[in-house]
Amino acid sequence: MEPNIYFVATPIGNLKDITLRALEALRGADVIFCEDTRHSLKLLSAYDIKKPLYSCHKFNEREAAEKIIANAKEGKRVAIISDAGMPVISDPGNTVCKSLKEAGVEYTVIAGANAALSALVLSAFPADKFTFIGFLPDKAGERKTILEKYKNLDTTLIFHVAPQDVDRHISSIYECFGERNACAVREISKLHEEAVHFKLSDGVQGEKRGEYVLIVEGARETENPLNNLSEQEHILHYMAGGMDKKDAVKQAAKDRGISKSEMYKFSLGL
Repeated sequence: MEPNIYFVATPIGNLKDITLRALEALRGADVIFCEDTRHSLKLLSAYDIKKPLYSCHKFNEREAAEKIIANAKEGKRVAIISDAGMPVISDPGNTVCKSLKEAGVEYTVIAGANAALSALVLSAFPADKFTFIGFLPDKAGERKTILEKYKNLDTTLIFHVAPQDVDRHISSIYECFGERNACAVREISKLHEEAVHFKLSDGVQGEKRGEYVLIVEGARETENPLNNLSEQEHILHYMAGGMDKKDAVKQAAKDRGISKSEMYKFSLGL
């Protein structure tokens, strides 16, 4: 039996970017829970969908979850949407998901638009490995703590940034990561969509309007200075630090990206 609770992805810009299945779910819902009922009304009105609307935002999510569960147990079909894109992803909904799981109430997802993935494609940065970080904290100290956790990752990094935070958040990223290539993407799927490539040290020029997705290249692999030593000196370095020969060979081989057996021959006589 199909669940009667749907987390429905909505357009991130162009109202035409909604799936037939999403429209079917919204039209078939008895009630719709929205991040901002006024904002969602624009989408629903565009498709002539008239349903009872209830708010589900970060300040009332627990109470909303209880109402959603109560509606579902009454046999009503419930749709949950955020202002744009996929609910839960940098938007309200995660508390609802947890509450539904704890209550043993099943739900499903109606897939659709996602700003982070769309921006990644527009940036042309490596997409085989990426890390979604989302919004950074407002306080500089907390921002630095978060960024320190990611500065050595070799994956493409994805941030959501409000227009008023673009300059200072890029500055924080630059202070932590150093110079890197980046891309600021905005107005995805709209008339003035743009993907602006820049260096972190330069920042993004001009007036900041609309929500941004910031794509930053991952950390570049740095050469281990020990690799400049001879193989024997490399092994001796670790032995001088207290490692036995076997572990020293293993670590030196790892540093150089070669097999232990290949490295072992350089340890003979040490």
